[in-house]
Amino acid sequence: MRQKRIALINDVTGYSRCSIAAQLPIISAMAIECVFVPTAILSINTYHSGYFFDDYTDRMNDYIATYKNINLEFDGIVTGFLGSAKQIDIVIDFIKNFKQENTFVLIDPVMGDHGKLYPTYTLEMQEKMRELIPYASIMTPNLTELCALLNLDYPHEIPSFEELFKMCELLAKKGPEKIVVTGICINEEIINFLYEKGKDYRIIKVKKIGEDRSGTGDVISGVIAGKYLLNHDFYQSVKDAADFASKCISYSQEIGAHNHLGLCFEPFLKEL
Repeated sequence: MRQKRIALINDVTGYSRCSIAAQLPIISAMAIECVFVPTAILSINTYHSGYFFDDYTDRMNDYIATYKNINLEFDGIVTGFLGSAKQIDIVIDFIKNFKQENTFVLIDPVMGDHGKLYPTYTLEMQEKMRELIPYASIMTPNLTELCALLNLDYPHEIPSFEELFKMCELLAKKGPEKIVVTGICINEEIINFLYEKGKDYRIIKVKKIGEDRSGTGDVISGVIAGKYLLNHDFYQSVKDAADFASKCISYSQEIGAHNHLGLCFEPFLKEL
């Protein structure tokens, strides 16, 4: 019997506590082995000027070939930031090759926030990202990304829970049976809206602490993936993720860590 193993397909950023640099230690703390596939190499995240960026698209297939040749097996596959339409094709091929009957696929469609797509997201990439939806077991979009995936205009007001449920139903018809719409800010609370096919929606609330903090989505998707692989149900996995992120954000605020340098999660890893 081997140790549980998750593949992380995301960028590698040296300083900022985001992407693989956040997900790998969090998932490893749950005694799960992580194997990663870099989509890009950055020295620091793009909120800072003068960052080093190396697009890894043209090397990804050769990199992945090693894993194919040794018949590596994964219990979970987690995708994050993808920098080009070609990378999305590479990820689809990876899933086709490595997804087995009991392998879950968590897709975090890192496309935008606050009603706007990131500058790197072309119309071609938006269309291509929709091709990933059928391969997902779990998706973790924010409201901006949910609208983009469904080709809907971003609403002027936060949708009602009934409207969010209908939106998630539309997305679920294309693939994922489990969806959490993350980071919906209502008054002084952050709402995480949970959809599971065949069940009523559920809500997980945490207190809003400070301004948006880089890497929060990576921390949340990492905790969800690890807990879900350890046989926690979906609701408990998301609740654990929201509570863990909230605790890390509170500590980060307390010590004055810059919002663009991520969540200070290190003191709490043993609690996972």
